[in-house]
Amino acid sequence: MKQIEVQIMGQSYILASSVEGESLLRQAVAKVDTAMCQIRDAGKIKARDRIAVLAALNIAAQGLAPSPPENLEMAKPAPVPTNSPDYALLMARLDNALAGDGQLL
Repeated sequence: MKQIEVQIMGQSYILASSVEGESLLRQAVAKVDTAMCQIRDAGKIKARDRIAVLAALNIAAQGLAPSPPENLEMAKPAPVPTNSPDYALLMARLDNALAGDGQLL
């Protein structure tokens, strides 16, 4: 095992990794950093914990979505507008879930 330093949304983290798994871990860090920065840059959400939860949900949903056959080209779904009722409901549920003690774990 070795320790590697990574940056996620401008904050440094020291992570443990096997030599063989370092590349995969760095790819995961890049994916998380990109997802969190996109949410932050959208401007509606400022709290790191909320950004992290939304990024985790987005990444998990992408991982759960069935992959199309390789020869089939799929259209990308339109993003949910931030003024839609679905978005407002999601944000209200997220606010309620995080309102308790302010900690995720």
